[in-house]
Amino acid sequence: MSDLIQSVVAFIGAHSEWTFPIIFITSFGESFVFVSFLFPGTTIMIAAGFLVPDGTVPFMPLVAGAILGAVVGDAISWWLGRRYGRVITNTWPLSRNPELIERGRKFFLRFGAASVFVGRFFGPMRAVIPLVAGITRLPGLQFWTANIASALIWAPAMLVPGILGVKAAELSGGDKLIKILIGASAVVVVAVLAYAARRYKWFERRIENE
Repeated sequence: MSDLIQSVVAFIGAHSEWTFPIIFITSFGESFVFVSFLFPGTTIMIAAGFLVPDGTVPFMPLVAGAILGAVVGDAISWWLGRRYGRVITNTWPLSRNPELIERGRKFFLRFGAASVFVGRFFGPMRAVIPLVAGITRLPGLQFWTANIASALIWAPAMLVPGILGVKAAELSGGDKLIKILIGASAVVVVAVLAYAARRYKWFERRIENE
């Protein structure tokens, strides 16, 4: 898997004109229910962000591809749920993860359309929630609003860490104070991620107890 990540990022670095289609496919794969389980899309997107500060990769095609891929991936998952209902959950690889589908169903039934927005930011739920939303016949307007709004936030959030990391390293130089501040910022980021993980587990426990 690491070879795939390195190859994709290296290709983008050498062929920046392919940035948009490749990141579109990457983000789509991370969001589409039948690919998300098998595809390291998040890692590729974060790594691609490191190529922006020095001009190797242009930012706009990168973020545009990420946003559009996320929107389309969720949209197709939602459409498949509406079109085929629960029958589709018996298809591989979904049939190998019945517990994830069930958690997604409970999550959606509790939080409704908001779960499409929130689920985008939790890896295990990211591609499942739109499918469940389709199966439960979430109206199109509610789905598209949550889908687009979450993509506009999620996609840049996957790219910015790499960009800021490179910028911070460039600015630090030999300044000890700046390095300390960067280190402190890293601790804050880790703390935020840990908090998000705990909240996700809290959501899971709350749903399972109902």
